[in-house]
Amino acid sequence: MILKKKIMVALSAACLLTAPGLVSAEGFGINEWSAEGVAMGGARMFAEDDPANLAYNPAGLTKIKGEGWKSGAVYVSPHGRYKAYDKDGKLIESGKNVVSPGILPHFYYVRQIDEKQWFGIGSFVRFGMISEFGKESAVRTNAYRSELKGISLTPTYAWKPDAKFSAAIGAEINHVGLSLQKRAMVPNVGEVDTKTKGDSTALGWNAAVNYAFDEKNEVGLVYRSKITHTMEADFKSSFAPMNSKAHGKVVLPDTFALGYNHKFDDKTRVELNGTYTRWSTYDKLDIYFDNPMVPDNKDPKDWKNGWRYAIGVEHKLSDKYTAMAGFAYDESAIPDERADFMIPTGARRTYSLGVQYHDKKQTLALTLGQIDIGGKSITAKKHAQETFDHAYTHGNYAKVIAIGYERKL
Repeated sequence: MILKKKIMVALSAACLLTAPGLVSAEGFGINEWSAEGVAMGGARMFAEDDPANLAYNPAGLTKIKGEGWKSGAVYVSPHGRYKAYDKDGKLIESGKNVVSPGILPHFYYVRQIDEKQWFGIGSFVRFGMISEFGKESAVRTNAYRSELKGISLTPTYAWKPDAKFSAAIGAEINHVGLSLQKRAMVPNVGEVDTKTKGDSTALGWNAAVNYAFDEKNEVGLVYRSKITHTMEADFKSSFAPMNSKAHGKVVLPDTFALGYNHKFDDKTRVELNGTYTRWSTYDKLDIYFDNPMVPDNKDPKDWKNGWRYAIGVEHKLSDKYTAMAGFAYDESAIPDERADFMIPTGARRTYSLGVQYHDKKQTLALTLGQIDIGGKSITAKKHAQETFDHAYTHGNYAKVIAIGYERKL
């Protein structure tokens, strides 16, 4: 038992230390929490005996028999291009983002306490993003590198009073690191490099319920609370007299996920999922500076609430092999008038295929996916001395590879 605890602690620590940041869902939301979840487009709320239910549907912990853990990672490689124009509509630059692939790690441990109670703890990435366009690009005064790195730790309790109903409640310990880099015009000095960097840890919570109408049909509802980070940051500039302490808030939105599961037979099932994210909580990104030489940055966002729709299919090919496929569509939450090069993307479509090998003690999964990402029109900020008038991003996509390993204890 001591060895099991050491394994769990070590893998959780590894997830925390390698937490990345990149955009793979609308806004800066992440839905890639297991190889099987990626394979089914994120519609993975009703999996049998899967510790990753901690992330997709905590009430699904009651589908786990005994004790087990799962670990894995999702590799995402984003690509995209942009065109920047002057006020007369003349093309001044055609460029692309600096490809910054990232790794999304995850780890889950679940233990059945008795016939009606379960406990689990998971570590996975719920929010993150990265965009980079180069400090010499025409868009450098808007944002040439932006990062939000995050990791969540979620201790969870689940309860199943009868054969049809189950419920769960858990806490979320969320850590984020924010880094914003751009160039700014300073009177009598010229263009200078600036970097604002800080991190924060805050608490949230989640709750979930499941109801099985019969052996073939089941519904579930998951709520995850918003999390408010009050951040202390360092502001560094290539013009040293401007260096300062900075203060601000980052509000990570709450979500509602509603799912339906239908089993055609013992081999094939399909899931439908709709996730509503209250992106309107991200109404502004205001940063205040202690140094009077640095003007406060008041940046309205006014993002819109939006839906993510997903469908996933799982089919058992044999006792050892299972095939999965999925599709997801993310609505765009970013109004055109508030778009910038921090998150310069529109709606997303995700296509994925996966395969799973399993025996009585272990499961290995591999998934390949493609995210087609819509373009975005971006207008230079009026309060800043931008080096362009307007721009348009296009040709955006991301390649996805996910692997996972599960072990019964």
